[in-house]
Amino acid sequence: MRMKKKQKKKKSPVPLRLNLLFFLVFVMFSALILRLGVVQIVYGEDYKKEVERTENVTVSTAVPRGKIYDRYHRIVVDNTPLRTITYTRMSGSTSEERLKVAQQLAQLIDMPTEKITERDKKDFWMLLNGDRAKKKITAKDRQELKDKKIDDAEVYKRQLARITDAELQELPPAQLEVLAIKRQMDSGYTNTPQIIKNKDVTPQEYAIISENLDKLPGVDTTTDWDRNYAYDNLFRTVLGNVSSADEGLPVDRLNYYLVRDYNRNDRVGKSYIEQEYEDMLHGTKAEVKNVTDQKGNILDTIYVSKGSRGKDLILTMDMELQKRVEQIIEEELKAAKATGETMLDRAFVVMMNPKNGEILSMAGKQLVNKDGKQEVQDFALGTMTSSYAMGSAVKGATVLTGLQTGAIKPDTVLVDEPIQIKGTKPKKSWKNMGPIGIQTALQQSSNVFMFKTAMNIAGVQYVPGRSIDVKQKTFDMMRMYFSQFGLGVPTGIDLPNESSGFKGTADQPGLLLDFAIGQYDTYTPLQLAQYVSTIANGGYRIKPQIMKEIREPSTTTGEIGKVVESTEPVVLNRIDMDDSYLKVVQEGFRMVMQTPSGTGASLFMKAPYAAYKAAGKTGTAETFYDGPVDSLRATPVYNLTLIGYAPDENPEVAFSVVVPWMKNDSNAVNKKIGSRILDAYFQLKKEETAMEVSPSLYGETGTETGAEAGNQ
Repeated sequence: MRMKKKQKKKKSPVPLRLNLLFFLVFVMFSALILRLGVVQIVYGEDYKKEVERTENVTVSTAVPRGKIYDRYHRIVVDNTPLRTITYTRMSGSTSEERLKVAQQLAQLIDMPTEKITERDKKDFWMLLNGDRAKKKITAKDRQELKDKKIDDAEVYKRQLARITDAELQELPPAQLEVLAIKRQMDSGYTNTPQIIKNKDVTPQEYAIISENLDKLPGVDTTTDWDRNYAYDNLFRTVLGNVSSADEGLPVDRLNYYLVRDYNRNDRVGKSYIEQEYEDMLHGTKAEVKNVTDQKGNILDTIYVSKGSRGKDLILTMDMELQKRVEQIIEEELKAAKATGETMLDRAFVVMMNPKNGEILSMAGKQLVNKDGKQEVQDFALGTMTSSYAMGSAVKGATVLTGLQTGAIKPDTVLVDEPIQIKGTKPKKSWKNMGPIGIQTALQQSSNVFMFKTAMNIAGVQYVPGRSIDVKQKTFDMMRMYFSQFGLGVPTGIDLPNESSGFKGTADQPGLLLDFAIGQYDTYTPLQLAQYVSTIANGGYRIKPQIMKEIREPSTTTGEIGKVVESTEPVVLNRIDMDDSYLKVVQEGFRMVMQTPSGTGASLFMKAPYAAYKAAGKTGTAETFYDGPVDSLRATPVYNLTLIGYAPDENPEVAFSVVVPWMKNDSNAVNKKIGSRILDAYFQLKKEETAMEVSPSLYGETGTETGAEAGNQ
């Protein structure tokens, strides 16, 4: 009995433990199977999409451009926000899918159809009428395709050609809106937002699209912008233009922008100030990462960065001065035109600070006939892109060339008398002046003094009735000296497409004499302003500048941002001659404006102009009409010009006035414009000196220019 009891006590516990282990394994497997069931049945589709997710290349979206201000921080160019509907075409998107989205969009918005072309309609008709389109392919077409005499592109071209006008008329207005939308979709680039509509998008359209974005793959609502010009057409041609979303990047500069991370449909500055300062004005684009499945459908959108508006550009211009100058030009141009000046159609003014090169006003006006009515258009661009014979205004350069070459001396006296060269008509001044010195020659605008100076430069002895021998090297020498003042060479202004004028190619002796009085080579109004500035400031040719500062974007409250970059005066060259020579010419220029015998005294000695103590030079060039009216070409005309600066002892403003193609050389339109713009400048100075600007316009920034130049 004892033995049996002991045997029962020693019975092994293994079966119990094993059963417990099996039970735990069963529970774990059951939980695992349950979890797998949940994953496959409940979350299977989500995980499948997650596996198929792929991140596309980051998409960049445009931001507003920087604003443009004048020197006193008056807004010149701003941005007007536009409600915008865009479509981003993802990789793998088909034409049929885009058609479906376009049809949905057409039910929600009104889409303009004026940009649709006949080719667009034919392509769309083919897409909507597949079976009928196939019937446009003939048996001959198929055979030629089979024989490889033509390709698929040629077959498609023949199909399009066989679509009749009647068939195109089948497209109802509603379908044309679908076409207009799809046309915009198709014109976009992969992974790049394409504007579908940004003009006249109503709040209702914007709201309903925003509410239905989940049903419109690729569609988004955002804000675009349009440039707003605060002064309308004032200075408009120089401000330049920005490409539209349809234009995108200019073809001729495509690679330049693509390597700088621009999208093909980005809006960029395409001319003048907008183009020159594109890198600053463009801003940093917002970046959005679209997460898509393998078919290209957008699953999620992640905003990487919001981007920032372009930096602001502060111009050297005073837009209130520009406004008054343009008004003066328009008034005087119309008044001169009314006197029977049939060929007169334009006039120009450039005003700049002669000490630092800052452009204060660049103004040009042109009269055009539209539908039988005379209109005035902005032609400020002509101050740097069009050139003219400038006449006696260049005589200061002739005198200085003569002094530097030793052809004349400060005390030289020459006899003003008719010049008779063998085989040519007599060349003379507007009156016989007899023996005169340099300053009187400038004061009374002696042609003969300049003729004899040019002959002395050429090293020829003038004998009445005999021929003179002038070599090409004399033309080259005089042009070299003229170029030191900015005549006949680019001024260096920070704007593209500047003209340097035209140089005559013939070297007849008489043409050298014409050159000496400004009736051979041609120059721009901007070159003329740089030339007189060089004389005014003591011989420093300063680069004209239109950009004053680059600043961080202004705040929403209108506060101007911090300075990022500012311009300093740039001395292009110092006139290589004795200071006393410049003083001789400066005194001659003073006498032109401030003494009774001066050719500019009739206006500049009168109040209030006499108070400004101006110095300068009038000019009249006998030339030929070379304007837009072909029937008038080669008609003899006069170009009336004026250069000057004020005050004469410490100049703060220099200017040029050019009025080409006048029939009457006694008309004082050039002097009227010059005196009035000078009056406008000093009147505004009184009004604006109280304004807080840094640095100041009127001389402070320029007083160190000479010293700085002397150190270079």
